[in-house]
Amino acid sequence: MAKPAETPWSTGLFSCHENMTNALQTAFFPCVTFGQIAEIVDEGQTNSAKAGCICCFTLNTPCLGKFKGCKYRGKLRRKFNLVEEPIRDSLSHVFCPFCSLCQEFRELQNRGLDPSLGWKEASVVAHFKAPVDQTMYK
Repeated sequence: MAKPAETPWSTGLFSCHENMTNALQTAFFPCVTFGQIAEIVDEGQTNSAKAGCICCFTLNTPCLGKFKGCKYRGKLRRKFNLVEEPIRDSLSHVFCPFCSLCQEFRELQNRGLDPSLGWKEASVVAHFKAPVDQTMYK
């Protein structure tokens, strides 16, 4: 059976301007953004505060801090069958960690899972949110 075609990201890696609130948050507090993304990607199994603290402790550790970001970017890509572009996951968090976090945050938002709400609230909103192309009555 053929593997389904990978889909492109909904926004570009360098499109941070599309969500200035998140871009500023990520610039000053990248661990908060990372924690929010981790909670959504792990479907509530990881607490955003815990993931954010781990990020803070490993952020300046060579390789270790970037490894966590790469790991969650890969999880997000596999979850939504996204193409690994414009660069590999491992390189995106090494060379463009803030842009990578912002892109991941926007991707989740564009898929109806707002990381800033946390898993419980984001999953409820996504569950009851009607797709844009459907109407209630036909």
